[in-house]
Amino acid sequence: MNKSRFILVLTLMTSLIFFSSCGGGSRKGGGGTKNFTSRSGWKPNDQKGWMFTGKKTKEKAWTGMVYVEGGSFTMGQVKTDVMRDWNNTPRRMQVRSFYMGDAEVTNYEYREYMAWIAYVFPSSDPNNKLINQGILPDTLVWGNKLSRNELFINEYLRNPSFDYYPVVGVNWLQADRYCDWLTDRANEKAMMEKGYIDKDLYLNEEVNLGANHFNTERFQQKPDEVFEGDNIIDTARILKEIKVKQPNSRINYRATMNSNLVSQFRLPTEAEWEYAALALPADREFNNYQSKNVAGYNLRQERGRKRGDFMENFKQGRGDYSGIGGWGNDANAITNDVKYYPSNPFGLYGMLGNVAEWTADVYRPIIDDEANDFNYYRGNIYTRRIENADGGFETYQEGELVYDTLDNGQLLARGLPGQYKYEVIEDARDYRDGDYRSSLQIGSDEFDPNETNDEMYNSPVRNFTVSDDGRVIMEKDAGKRTSEISKSLRVVKGGSWQDDIYWLDPGQRRYLNEASGAAWIGFRVAQDYTGNEQMGTKRSKRGAK
Repeated sequence: MNKSRFILVLTLMTSLIFFSSCGGGSRKGGGGTKNFTSRSGWKPNDQKGWMFTGKKTKEKAWTGMVYVEGGSFTMGQVKTDVMRDWNNTPRRMQVRSFYMGDAEVTNYEYREYMAWIAYVFPSSDPNNKLINQGILPDTLVWGNKLSRNELFINEYLRNPSFDYYPVVGVNWLQADRYCDWLTDRANEKAMMEKGYIDKDLYLNEEVNLGANHFNTERFQQKPDEVFEGDNIIDTARILKEIKVKQPNSRINYRATMNSNLVSQFRLPTEAEWEYAALALPADREFNNYQSKNVAGYNLRQERGRKRGDFMENFKQGRGDYSGIGGWGNDANAITNDVKYYPSNPFGLYGMLGNVAEWTADVYRPIIDDEANDFNYYRGNIYTRRIENADGGFETYQEGELVYDTLDNGQLLARGLPGQYKYEVIEDARDYRDGDYRSSLQIGSDEFDPNETNDEMYNSPVRNFTVSDDGRVIMEKDAGKRTSEISKSLRVVKGGSWQDDIYWLDPGQRRYLNEASGAAWIGFRVAQDYTGNEQMGTKRSKRGAK
């Protein structure tokens, strides 16, 4: 070995030794904080101290939720854009790990919601009539002037035969309210299973529900005031579990509750939905995806007596929704059981067909990846609770609710009695609309590049009037408009029972006003994940097959 080569090898070896000694820890992770002590000198949950964080437990998916490990992927369409609308051009995105409902919300699950509202806010009280009416799905979405669909109008929502079919006719606003309700019911159930709340809550006739129902936010803020001191919360059990002899009850309550509460349910973002539908990690080698096709999935059965049959519910052609009699090739002419077909590699059912689904995002023709390529989401509205004169927060009171008007004339309560009121700090749904580079005035000395044009899209204005018999009627906007785009349009993803195969591509995107429902649109729920994003998965050469 010549002298120069020897010096090079020696330098490399020295560098390796130096960097390995200076790194301070291995990439294995997890062990560095096992015996954590704060720089203040106190250990977590020290009984002689003041800081109680609750016991750390391994995070688990809630009932019906599936863990989706996040990653980087190409969002949008990579094939020929036959529609020439150019609203789903490809761009690189990073999605963080999250939980997603294994299937769409069913008629049965949505009727649970309706039944709870009717039980806690009975319609016999005039103040509750609109609360019950506002959450009802619009069954008239099945109507067609040249089709006989009375069966679905009258039976689809409530007939047990359709219990496990996806609920439809639910608009985006109703789906959003359902997520809030589901968060409260899941946390109420979790607290019952821990023994913190009386399991016979709904059998206790002495408990006055209504505005006094379990609410997650109030439970987090002032748990000792929930149920107005009706001895429903087992204070003694909580204090015994945290093993503190003379606790500061407010601090310890809150820490204990936060360590056991279920993450908030919400609608998935467009990026999350598309990533989950593609399931690309199942078709990778090392850190490369093998293709942009839907991973590990074929639209037709490959073997067995159903060989050749479709494994998703969609329209095969004009007048062909299910195949010929005696040989149905996708099992149903309309929607079907949400778990009738096999799941994708993530364990998610019906991501390509059956019904299209609402996502959380406000629709814009262009995904603004220059603004953000991590956890992309358009639709943020920043709010805060409204404080009252007593040092607490204002809540909605019976008979004094605020309502959103739906396109079918229903009035949907923005919050139930007993829930906190919020005020808007910033509405970012139209962020960067009419920006400098999108303007025809680009380059003009009189144009300020920091300003935006709030009327860039000039969408129709939604006006409502009340008829003599009390019906709410939406009036058509007579003004000259240049676009349908507004803050109220929401992104719809996926194909449905009445769509052809084109819409089964997860990269495709459509929109509908958030106050409208359709017979071909349903929804599923999602949750944030707070733990280690790889969740102990093995880093194998290839993805799961």
